[in-house]
Amino acid sequence: MMLETALKSLTTFFATIGPVEAAVLFATLTPKMPRAERQAIAIRATLIASAILAFFTVLGSPILAQLGVSVAALQTAGGIILLMIAIDMIFARPGGAIKLTPPEGAEAQTREDVAVFPLATPLLAGPGAMSAGILLAANASDEPFGLAIVVASLACVMIATLALLLLAQELNRVMGITAQRVLIRVFGILLAALAVQALFNGIKDSGLIAG
Repeated sequence: MMLETALKSLTTFFATIGPVEAAVLFATLTPKMPRAERQAIAIRATLIASAILAFFTVLGSPILAQLGVSVAALQTAGGIILLMIAIDMIFARPGGAIKLTPPEGAEAQTREDVAVFPLATPLLAGPGAMSAGILLAANASDEPFGLAIVVASLACVMIATLALLLLAQELNRVMGITAQRVLIRVFGILLAALAVQALFNGIKDSGLIAG
């Protein structure tokens, strides 16, 4: 059960945070920056995104509980959000849930510091990743060390994200567009399956449908 929670958390966080896509976009936003400056931005962005996601993962469920939101409602809503992101990933839709809108992209090009916007948020700590953290923590709440496993999985994904950001320029040259899109689609399919399961669990736990 602990291994299942860890694998589910790693897959979901990797798909919603999108380290590969973030690294590619980071490379396009910082093509002429010195390597030291790119590294500083990558480290700062990863730390900020990690803090945001850890906050929502650890405290998201208690806050929603105080607002009267049930776990079933959270599972259903989270499943819908993650499914929308998965569909965008699978079909590589431009302007999808984990991409920048044209106005955001234009603003990012003119900002001196891209660590906070758009890198930390919304690229890394976007609505999908925040929802995923809350949903995973809620699902693991009844399991011993469940929350710790989810947080540890988040930490692992963020470490991998930092590594990819530090190697963004090299990754962009080596992988190529085709390999990047294949990888994103594969994780999109996995995320879609997890999202549908969360949706089924939410509807079942709500009591609207017996069995």
